[in-house]
Amino acid sequence: MRLLTRRTTLAAGLALVAAAPREALAAPSLGAPAPDFALPDQDGTIRRLAEFRGKAVVLEWTNHDCPFVRKHYTSGNMQALQALAKERGVVWLSIASSPEGEQGHVTGGQARELTESRNATPAAVLLDPQSVAARAYAATVTPHMFVIDGAGILRYMGGIDSIRSTRVEDVPRAEPFLRDAMLAIAEGRAPAQAVTQPYGCVIKYFGA
Repeated sequence: MRLLTRRTTLAAGLALVAAAPREALAAPSLGAPAPDFALPDQDGTIRRLAEFRGKAVVLEWTNHDCPFVRKHYTSGNMQALQALAKERGVVWLSIASSPEGEQGHVTGGQARELTESRNATPAAVLLDPQSVAARAYAATVTPHMFVIDGAGILRYMGGIDSIRSTRVEDVPRAEPFLRDAMLAIAEGRAPAQAVTQPYGCVIKYFGA
């Protein structure tokens, strides 16, 4: 009975994490210029969204300790999407917005190690420990996904796929929201679904 209670509590906790926003934020506007940012990457180089003008860009909010993020890396789904992005000329930027002392916080060195150990291939991992970019995009969970076209216009925001779970076996059964949107935008088409429901671990904002 005690074990059942613990499992039930864990399941309820995961469901809460999947659904709850960190705080009410105004969402960025589809069809409008995507908010620019200036963040250091894993090597300490300051990167701006504006430097990638002319190419579609995917923003992936990440937290390596989050079970929803681990689902997509353990299955190889995130790496496959990153490889597909590179093949189609899309820039993939992973953003770590966890403040120091919170789950998912990484230094540049840790970001490099994670990228290598997981065989991930983002164009860069951007460090946002003061949650500036997270607030600008109203990113609430990890993974929270955005796609920006070559003109710098925000064209997609939401979930990576349709099944809100931590189970690896759900990946091939889910509707691939991010994949479909990314390919459409890379080909100059409007995505069939421009806004979907993100799910994952709640992002804890700096100073909140």
